Amino acid sequence: MKQGEIRKAIQEALEKRGNPTLSFTVERASDAAGQGDYATNIALVTGKALGVAPQALAQELACELSQSLSSIATSVTVAGPGFINITLKSELFISAVTEAVKNERYGASDMLKGEKVMIEYTDPNPFKLFHIGHLMSNTIGESLARLMEFGGAEVKRANYQGDIGLHVAKTIWALQKNNWQADSVEILGKAYTQGAGAYEESEEAKLEIIALNKKIYERTDERVNTLYDAGKKLSLDYFEKIYTQLGTHFDYYFFESETGLRGRELVIENKGKVFEESDGALVYRGEQDGLHTRVFLNSEGLPTYEAKELGLAQLKYERYSYTRSVVVTGNEISEYFKVLLAALNRISPELAAKTLHLPHGMLRLPMGKMSSRTGEVITAEALMDEVKTKIREYALLAEHKSEDLEKSLDVVTVAALKYSILKQGIGRDIIFDIDKSVSFTGDSGPYLQYTHARTSSVLTQPRKTRELATGQGLGNVSAPEAPGDLERLIFHFPEEVERAVHDYAPQRIVSYLNELAQAFNAYYANNRIIGSEHEAYRLALTAATRTVLKNGLSLLGITAPDKM
Repeated sequence: MKQGEIRKAIQEALEKRGNPTLSFTVERASDAAGQGDYATNIALVTGKALGVAPQALAQELACELSQSLSSIATSVTVAGPGFINITLKSELFISAVTEAVKNERYGASDMLKGEKVMIEYTDPNPFKLFHIGHLMSNTIGESLARLMEFGGAEVKRANYQGDIGLHVAKTIWALQKNNWQADSVEILGKAYTQGAGAYEESEEAKLEIIALNKKIYERTDERVNTLYDAGKKLSLDYFEKIYTQLGTHFDYYFFESETGLRGRELVIENKGKVFEESDGALVYRGEQDGLHTRVFLNSEGLPTYEAKELGLAQLKYERYSYTRSVVVTGNEISEYFKVLLAALNRISPELAAKTLHLPHGMLRLPMGKMSSRTGEVITAEALMDEVKTKIREYALLAEHKSEDLEKSLDVVTVAALKYSILKQGIGRDIIFDIDKSVSFTGDSGPYLQYTHARTSSVLTQPRKTRELATGQGLGNVSAPEAPGDLERLIFHFPEEVERAVHDYAPQRIVSYLNELAQAFNAYYANNRIIGSEHEAYRLALTAATRTVLKNGLSLLGITAPDKM
């Protein structure tokens, strides 16, 4: 990539001056007309380190870079207090358009070639409903998995689910009290809410639920086992329907019922070495790592979440010998996870070194905009239904009314939600604005889908379009126009993907695609494509835009429809 060539040339200039380790930036310029295609702060950081005037140094470096980058750059100039702007040759942008038309995987790389990544995300618990927190984790995890695959890694998707624990006992306790059968997710949700309330409000109920929890672990009661098995199957089938709707799948499913056994063994094996007794429990003293103490086996000898996570780390590696393990969860367990990794580092330092925890923020809804259907949590299904209703209302009032939109309501709904979740950095909370999420005029998933459908519509019209859409005959297409914003954005797509992969930053793809869609729609409004004297080139540019939109949307886990 040309950005890499520029960095290499600058690095060589640094080495000549004896400052090879200085950190500097090479960024895509926001205004190609005024700032060139790339801007670097090398003279500013070097000038400070050497104690020389940045602007004078910039002039010196610009002259040097003009020579070393002569094969790709038309000019290297100085701006402001010492920034260096680099303008690329036009043929580079035209070549990118050609490649994007001919290569369906334009933007993919081998930067992670040889890496074996297991990424864990979503993690809904059987006997509870799939809520908007799970929707956050699923959306982020799926996008990261796709980004890493596009970057050349072998990726396995994992889902870790709590099929034992107090939440299960609370649900089954209420099922028994009311003589309910585990025959619908609504019943499970209702039972959990009742059981959780009783656990907090009644000491008698609390003791009964604790005793029931032990029976579930030991599987000693046939009636309990029957309710448990039926409820677990019902929950897992319910989750699979949601995964299908969201466009995700999993290669491995892990359950606390198996990780708990392994985790308990690990804690007991390391008693006195890593863990110590405290009031009948086994704990890890995190203060030695600047953290806090957490319980790994409770006073009844049962493994806590922490112990189960230890078992999970080992089971993951036994089933798939990863080079990198990425865990996506809500940020409410960030501090707990730090203690977990500290304990894991003392037991299996090689696994701890390969493990990365990526905590995400919360998805929040404006007060008064939507009420919970369960009384406790807002389910993902409820939110999707609200968005789908809003999209249908919007379509009936706007010019986008069509049978195609009605048929594709589900994929447009998912696009609206995923875009809203991914547009900000992973760790930030999100205030979900339902009206903005369904807009067809900009900065939304449906807007990107609509733009892709527009490119497809242009390319399904008569004349030479079919050949150009598949890249045939493109060798005869010349560039009668000077490259503009659209060509430059297409050129930069592989670099944006590489940055998003390296930084675990799907938001970079969101921002880039929105910029690309705006550029194409402006081009479409101001230029005749079919029937113009430059038809062949403009069709090629449209086809390249479609490829990039499709690939970019796929990286976000969003479908790119040909019609809307």
